[in-house]
Amino acid sequence: MASLAEKRMEDAEDHPIDQNQNTDQAARPEELRLLEALLFASAEPIDQATLAKRMPDGVDVKAALAQLQAEYAPRGVNLVRVANKWTFRTAGDLSWLMTRESTETRRLSRAAIEVLAIIAYHQPVTRAEIEEIRGVVTSKGTLDVLLETGWIRPRGRRKTPGRPLTFGTTEAFLSQFSLEALSDLPGLEELKGTGLLDSRLPSGFSVPTPSDDVALREDEDPLEAGDNLELLLAPAAEPEEGGGS
Repeated sequence: MASLAEKRMEDAEDHPIDQNQNTDQAARPEELRLLEALLFASAEPIDQATLAKRMPDGVDVKAALAQLQAEYAPRGVNLVRVANKWTFRTAGDLSWLMTRESTETRRLSRAAIEVLAIIAYHQPVTRAEIEEIRGVVTSKGTLDVLLETGWIRPRGRRKTPGRPLTFGTTEAFLSQFSLEALSDLPGLEELKGTGLLDSRLPSGFSVPTPSDDVALREDEDPLEAGDNLELLLAPAAEPEEGGGS
């Protein structure tokens, strides 16, 4: 009867170790493991500068992130960049796995979609400026809904009589629409191609290029205590045409 040692030797011959696999693991840079650990452990997306502070000196974090992103591209979890921050997320084609049957989809009204688009492209923008662009009064409820979603936020106050609030989009807006930056919003030709704009536009019509600069402009003052609640406590405006909000 063969000894236990002889049996193990026979098994080893039948199932040889994949030397290439061991070599690949050994050749993988250690900084990739460190980045994986940092990103998986973080509850929130992390920017490149923060990652660089936690990595050993001399590591090219930008190159390491690009390599890690390429490694995870075909997997069930992808490394993505949202609002210039990095995080792991379920691959887009597998997102249905994370959907609960009890989840209720809340549709935005046409008015809310229009207001959101105006804020995204024209920020910082005031309620009066939104109404001037749309040509109708914007009800308080429309802005409230967008504030509740976390897609817009009060930025500051315009340095004009009445000091109206200015609005801009948030990182949650970029995340919701899978945008790395506001500059990724579709331009004029893309909007025409999707049918969202009439191809017969007035001469000189243009779509503004939104800015990712979160700093206040020269015509904006910082928010004061209680400003974030002011909009929710403001008296309701007259209903918009057609009864929408």
